[in-house]
Amino acid sequence: MAVWDDLVGQERVVEQLTAAARAAGAIVGAGRGADPQAGGNASLMTHAWLFTGPPGAGQTTAARAFAAALQCTSPDLALGGTPGCGFCDGCHTVLAGSHADVKYVRTDGLSIGVGDMRDLVLRASSYPTGGRWSVILVDAAHRLTEAAANALLKGVEEPSPRTVWLLCAPSVQDVLPTIRSRCRLLVLRTPAAEAVADMLVRRDGVEPHTARLAALAGQGDVERARRLAVDEQARTRRTEVLRIPLEVGDIGGCLTAAQRLVDTAKADAEALAETQDAKETDDLKAAYGAAEGGKAPRGMAGAVKELEKRQKSRATRTRRETLGVALLDLLGFYRDVLALQLGSTGALANEDQRQALDRVAQAGPPESTLRRIEAVLACRRALDRNVDPLLAVEAMTVALRAG
Repeated sequence: MAVWDDLVGQERVVEQLTAAARAAGAIVGAGRGADPQAGGNASLMTHAWLFTGPPGAGQTTAARAFAAALQCTSPDLALGGTPGCGFCDGCHTVLAGSHADVKYVRTDGLSIGVGDMRDLVLRASSYPTGGRWSVILVDAAHRLTEAAANALLKGVEEPSPRTVWLLCAPSVQDVLPTIRSRCRLLVLRTPAAEAVADMLVRRDGVEPHTARLAALAGQGDVERARRLAVDEQARTRRTEVLRIPLEVGDIGGCLTAAQRLVDTAKADAEALAETQDAKETDDLKAAYGAAEGGKAPRGMAGAVKELEKRQKSRATRTRRETLGVALLDLLGFYRDVLALQLGSTGALANEDQRQALDRVAQAGPPESTLRRIEAVLACRRALDRNVDPLLAVEAMTVALRAG
């Protein structure tokens, strides 16, 4: 299976990245001192790339596939084969996250700090151990602090030989102009529901009808569609969220629906903490050689405190992400309601909720639906400004009732 197979509906991007990887291979084969702009390949390969697109379109998937293609060592390449075979040692280790020359930068918290970025810039100055490319993939470039972004600029502004930066962000506006001006921009599009459903059937063995409903409900988010197709719990939570438009008939219903939504987000964060936090703490103590019941080794207390800070930040992010998914589901519901009210004949994202959609559509005019859509968007903005989640969601549900 080629590394590009996970990119659903992104044929144009795959074509560009394949051409760039082939040009990069030619540079390595020619032994041109590792300058990505060497020879006649300047229009195909460059030292920094920015992947943007709507949520779930596959920015990180595309960047990881490109990293694998840059490290591909398939013997078929000498015969004109496509970089990124998916089977060679280079591709396999990149996809597994264990390649020595590919560094993934992720954050479980709300931001990426300057200390981490300075370490990466320093690492980027070294020559790749395997002799091909040193690749640094920043999974959430929009989460860089201002200081971290300025540190990254130093690495992108003065590229080291054989180093390639792959940055992922929701939109080009989420990245500093000074950084994005030095990157090759790739914009991924929202994949068609038919393409997502076909992938679910082929790759995950999902029944076609279930795959189609999951693809529509995912609204272009491939991973979200996969979860809805294979995870019963994810489907149950979505159904609970889509009950909200029918439960906001009075103030008591509004407050109850808001509390349930926030409690679900909190439960998700606590479930993650139970399975991950304790293991991380135990692993850290083991690394310091701490004996059970014994005195804590020097330096361990500070490390544990720093870990607890990261874990708290991760819990906050998990709650936000859970609420964010719920709000996207609500937006999809009201968009379908508006489509019905305006007589649209296109496919609905929530076909499995047709009875509820018809009921809400018949209960008011399109103007009310537009105000409800704005209430959901206002809740998202409030959460981005760190408003207390319960207050933000309660304000939204009350506005949904008013219409």
